[in-house]
Amino acid sequence: MKKNRGSLLFVMVLALSMIIAACGNGGSEDVAGEEAGNSGNEKKNLSLLTGGTGGTYYPLGGQIGKIITDNTNAKITPQTSGASAENMETLRAGEAELAFSQTDIAAYALEGKEMFEGNPIDTIQAIGSLYPETVQLVTTDKSGIKSVEDLKGKSVSVGAPGSGAYINAMQILDIHGLKVDDIKAQNLSFDESTDGIQSGSIDAAFVTAGTPTGAVEALSAQNNVVIIPLADDKIQNLIEKYPYYAEDTVASGTYNIKSDVKTVAVKAMLVASTDLDENLVYEMTKALFENTDKITHAKGEFIKPETALEGLGEMELHPGAAKYFEEQGISQ
Repeated sequence: MKKNRGSLLFVMVLALSMIIAACGNGGSEDVAGEEAGNSGNEKKNLSLLTGGTGGTYYPLGGQIGKIITDNTNAKITPQTSGASAENMETLRAGEAELAFSQTDIAAYALEGKEMFEGNPIDTIQAIGSLYPETVQLVTTDKSGIKSVEDLKGKSVSVGAPGSGAYINAMQILDIHGLKVDDIKAQNLSFDESTDGIQSGSIDAAFVTAGTPTGAVEALSAQNNVVIIPLADDKIQNLIEKYPYYAEDTVASGTYNIKSDVKTVAVKAMLVASTDLDENLVYEMTKALFENTDKITHAKGEFIKPETALEGLGEMELHPGAAKYFEEQGISQ
């Protein structure tokens, strides 16, 4: 009887030892695999500041964010904002890592000019320029406005406070001999501007965004939209005084307009915080410029490495972006 009990105890101890060993080995493998999986799949959460929902930054930012998230160790969350100038201030505050901006506004931030007068931002670097941002002076055929000079005494949206559109509006008015006091200026977003034109509460609006712009397209669905042209001599004067501008055209058919309209444009760009890791920015830059075929927005066709350094002026590239462009044989 004692012998049987001893044998049974031995078998039980042996079985228990085998179970513990098996669990221990399996558990180690599971933990190692889990750690390896976390290491390989862990993504750095980054915020991408865009603009209002009625402009180009927001929808395009969603698509760019997805491309970067799908192809790098970054998880991009696009955020709506007041666009360029506000975006620069948010980067300064460390509340985001990436942002859309007009090239002229980013330059003002670095130089401490215009809305950044005496308070430059030295914690931003370029990833690259993307596409032309067209300055569109929008109205309808009901307004009777046919030139910039016709804006005198009219109710005009000059863009949200601190926006790039506001600066563009002030500069264009100046070239035409007008001051903000000569118009009934309204500080509205793109959506608010086109809603105001629709309701008749304002007569016209300055909109600086890639064409077609969502808010203006919505307006054109129920109204005969008119884009006011800039005269050739005014365009040249504007470019001479403010070299960030380039000639541009709103093409016939856009917003159902009947013919091409001459105007000017600045460039849209991506800006990064200087604190971002060089390798991560390299991955993001590579992912963006090598997956533009996945961008369905109309402005996707303009986003390419060959033109990514245009309009940057003296703005320094982030080292990660510079590394990518150097590999492509492209330099500032």
